[in-house]
Amino acid sequence: MRPRYEDFVFDIDGTLLDTERTGVLSLMQTIRELTGVDLPYEEAYVFFGVPSSKAASTLGYADAARFADVWERHFQELMYLVQPFPGVVDVLKDLRACGARMGIVTSRSRPEIQYDPHLARLLPYFDALVCSEDSLRHKPFPDPMLAYLAKTGARKETTLYLGDTAHDWHCGHDAGCDFALADWKGRNPQDIRAEYRFTDADTLREILGI
Repeated sequence: MRPRYEDFVFDIDGTLLDTERTGVLSLMQTIRELTGVDLPYEEAYVFFGVPSSKAASTLGYADAARFADVWERHFQELMYLVQPFPGVVDVLKDLRACGARMGIVTSRSRPEIQYDPHLARLLPYFDALVCSEDSLRHKPFPDPMLAYLAKTGARKETTLYLGDTAHDWHCGHDAGCDFALADWKGRNPQDIRAEYRFTDADTLREILGI
């Protein structure tokens, strides 16, 4: 029996698509190119899934637009490393067949989504898309999820947000929605108090009730 949720909203990077190596390695290249600093992988991973403008600001680089352009260039160079997590495509297909409303709330911009060939096969399953342009404040603030609720008329009590970072958890929870933690890599972050956690497609199916 399906849970009480009517809307299932997904983050992209680290939740639907395994973009970790592409995102982190391209950020490391960006920082090296713009600042001359060699940031270790685990330190760069902290910015995985964070809007480029916030990453630039936190790292002390003033020109956020140039930072975003260089990061995107390196990201595109490493796109060959990206792939959907095992079973994700079939999960989305079956969830759609159940008649559930499905959405995306992401820190990516619309151009970053439109020119991603890996997303092309996933986007048709979704009813609504909230990108970085759609809210004044970004994750971890609740504004992106609130934008989804306003856009679709969904109720927070029956909306489940699925993401992989503390930023996602704060965004969903502070908007009043339950949260499912995508922990495909088995890192099991202890500070994320999610209602659900999954490490594989079978557990994800149980959470979604399909």
